[in-house]
Amino acid sequence: MNGDTTYTIGELARRTGLTVKTVRFYSDQGIVSPADRNPAGHRRYGVDAVARLELVRTLRELGLGLPEIRSVLERERALPAVVAAHAEALDVRIRVLRLQRAVLGAVARRGSTPEELTMVHRLARLSEDERERLVGEFLTGVFGASVAGGSAAVGSAAGGRFAAVARSLTPELPADPSAEQVEAWVELAQLAADDGFRELLRGLLADEAAEAGEGRPRPGLAVAVRELAGPAVAAGVVPESPEAAVIAAELLTRYAAMLPRGAEAVRGRPGDRSGDRLRGRLGERLAAMADLRRERYLHLLAVVNGWSEPESRAIELDWARRAVA
Repeated sequence: MNGDTTYTIGELARRTGLTVKTVRFYSDQGIVSPADRNPAGHRRYGVDAVARLELVRTLRELGLGLPEIRSVLERERALPAVVAAHAEALDVRIRVLRLQRAVLGAVARRGSTPEELTMVHRLARLSEDERERLVGEFLTGVFGASVAGGSAAVGSAAGGRFAAVARSLTPELPADPSAEQVEAWVELAQLAADDGFRELLRGLLADEAAEAGEGRPRPGLAVAVRELAGPAVAAGVVPESPEAAVIAAELLTRYAAMLPRGAEAVRGRPGDRSGDRLRGRLGERLAAMADLRRERYLHLLAVVNGWSEPESRAIELDWARRAVA
């Protein structure tokens, strides 16, 4: 093959894998120009047209438009710069597609109404500032303004502990989230807006603060449940069994010791029904701790923040609740 070799449109199409119609279109657009015409007036193309069209085909398959391709072919813009700009545009498109997929997935699983679809889409499209504001309102509603805001004015031991808890419950969606993270964020945002869930967490925090006491923190109810109910669950002990009753009694004793001084009426006195009150209060505490919304929030939080899946204590808590009942 030499510099005098020319091709018809059909031959050029076969060599480049394009259709005759596509080659003719590129020729009409000036993307590739004929080197000559035969006596019948048909266009003939030189060997450089093959390499040019192969580059055009590659760039088109990568999604570049004709104006961008023309600027590369005419050396108005360097190929790396054009490709980099296109890669950035693709990144934006990918984020949009992830968002759309997350919204559709959430709606499909929830069986949402058109109104809920609008809400889910709005939550997914929140800006970073809007997300921070939503999370801030949730944390303030649960912990109070000073603790949720991380204020230096929080001076008590309980305030310091719960400031750390507030930080540990803060979702932070990354700049380039996966579809799974976006979807988890949407569900988490809906859960955070649930007044009933906020009330649940406020109650749990109030109880934990009361049980923690003043001065040096002591092990709480969650630790007692893990130490007592954990081995029982692992051993297959039935909550209604005599063996479980012994464990429940120990749990009640530990819980009574956690209660503040002003709770003598619940702690237990000989000859009255305070023991029943203690058992009832502990049962309510365990039921609140075992609420599935709390565990769901922690799971979603781990997904959004890219953390390891938290260990579930739901089975141990439910076992303890049934054993105490």
